[in-house]
Amino acid sequence: MIEIFGYLASLVTVASFLMKDVRGLRIVNLIACIMFVVYGMLISSYPIAAVNLIVAIINIAYLYKIK
Repeated sequence: MIEIFGYLASLVTVASFLMKDVRGLRIVNLIACIMFVVYGMLISSYPIAAVNLIVAIINIAYLYKIK
């Protein structure tokens, strides 16, 4: 079940890169990052969780800048 969540997070990441709208891309990618943080914690892979937490913070910063 946890592995399926990881695959779903991967699909959301891919979907974000298919978007033309930058704001939408950032929002969808932020959701994917949060999913990967949860996934990384569930499988005790802290590097996965840490990198995606950093990318999530970057997405939030750019979304704030766009707004």
